[in-house]
Amino acid sequence: MSELAKWDSFYVIVGSAAGALIGLQFVVLTLIAERPPAGAADAGAAFGSPTIVHFGAVLFLSALLHVPWQTITIAAVLWGVLGLGGIVYAVIVARRMRNQVAYKPIFEDWLFHVALPLVAYSILALSAFAAAGHEREALFWAGGAALLLLFIGIHNAWDSVAYHVFVNLAERNAKRPRNEIK
Repeated sequence: MSELAKWDSFYVIVGSAAGALIGLQFVVLTLIAERPPAGAADAGAAFGSPTIVHFGAVLFLSALLHVPWQTITIAAVLWGVLGLGGIVYAVIVARRMRNQVAYKPIFEDWLFHVALPLVAYSILALSAFAAAGHEREALFWAGGAALLLLFIGIHNAWDSVAYHVFVNLAERNAKRPRNEIK
């Protein structure tokens, strides 16, 4: 049995979770879209879109590693490109976070929206280079990067929902007259 085939169940689970969470994000965004706060588009590009990108990266990686490749080389090149693209995207997200004015990012935001994704995508890119000579180890690193991106996405999705529910909604309700609050 090839090393890649041993990872089949792992990527079925991780990819399914990422796909389901992408769908859940769309439901949540639909529910909170009734009254977006000022600057929501810029904040969404900085804080919401990366969550979908990370879930999408995990889903793509899971699908990629389920293809019955003859060797790991093509898969490694593709996951390396995904890792490099993710590194570039993390830099874009950092710029978007700095430029948006709807919310002042705190340390946790920088950690989960920039630093940890940068680490995950770097691991993914570097593991691709190791795949030719160290297939087993490279697959562990790629799996770890996929899990890290999945957990980053879960954290960020929860953080966004909690912010919209507990901060934005509470502020809106506090500003409305009592007879208007439903």
